[in-house]
Amino acid sequence: MSYAGDLSPQEAWAKLGAGAVLVDVRTEAEWQQIGVPVTAGTGRDPLLIEWNLAGGVPNPRFLDQLTAAVAGDGTELLFLCRSGARSAAAAAAATTAGFTAYNVLEGFEGEPGPSGARDVNGWKNRGLPTDQDSTA
Repeated sequence: MSYAGDLSPQEAWAKLGAGAVLVDVRTEAEWQQIGVPVTAGTGRDPLLIEWNLAGGVPNPRFLDQLTAAVAGDGTELLFLCRSGARSAAAAAAATTAGFTAYNVLEGFEGEPGPSGARDVNGWKNRGLPTDQDSTA
């Protein structure tokens, strides 16, 4: 593992309350169609920085965008994607760039269940707040 560690969605939520920042690395289309995590209760909004652009093309400005958003203040970064693969790669890249980075296991949507729907685990299925919640 080339980053600080893996966290469950619940462990990530606890770290957010202690000052970490969530970085959602899914695509803009995913944010619009599926929703985004809501972290208002932690005092910091999530950062939305695409790891891959439309068509799966790697975002060549990812680290520049991350650095501009975080400004190297020593804040722990928690990376989230759909299921945990892109976020692990982003956490590794951020670590190489000098950040303290964690991967959020299960991702935002989690694994597909028997019906094929992503309803088994993940941020939204663990009851953590999203912009799709009526209470968010």
